Amino acid sequence: MRLCIGSFLGLAVIGALAPFADGHFRLLEPKSWVVENQLGDPQKLGPCGGTSDKTETPTNAITNVQGGQKLHIKVQEMVFHPGHYRIALAVNSRAELPNDPVTVTRETERGPISVSAKIDDSSHIPVLADGLWQHESRVTEPFETDVQLPNINCPTCILQIAEFMAQHAYNKEGGYTYHHCAALNITADSSKPIDTRWPVARAR
Repeated sequence: MRLCIGSFLGLAVIGALAPFADGHFRLLEPKSWVVENQLGDPQKLGPCGGTSDKTETPTNAITNVQGGQKLHIKVQEMVFHPGHYRIALAVNSRAELPNDPVTVTRETERGPISVSAKIDDSSHIPVLADGLWQHESRVTEPFETDVQLPNINCPTCILQIAEFMAQHAYNKEGGYTYHHCAALNITADSSKPIDTRWPVARAR
């Protein structure tokens, strides 16, 4: 792991001038597991968004994908906050998803706010990519990237996209991170070896 500091050296100044606004993003591709409003809510609750009382509306969407290939990811930041994004994959349950990034904070008169967060090495399962789309100013175009999927059979994989927000006050549901997930049905490419680093999907 490495600590993301360089991109946020100037954020103390930004934070002193900017309000303590909430960052929000929408998951555009693949389709989210939950119906999102125009801001992308519900997204605070880890690890996948939704509501603590489970009153969210599932989409029941499952994206069929080929193992060993790249998957296109597209998100739209609806309410700006400086920060970055991480993508992770769970094979059998949400419990396999990584904890929210370890965050460095500083104290203010209004309580602690985030300064920076650890960025995981993408070779560290279950992380597929981290430190994506680092930004300190508003971006109006969608963020897009392709991530390499493991060559596995996984009918109920859970893809997580997490947004770490710098200069953000702590919120009891999500800390300094917002979350979205998508359900993937991954079918291994028979012409390639199975990626044995990943867990085997349990029968359900």
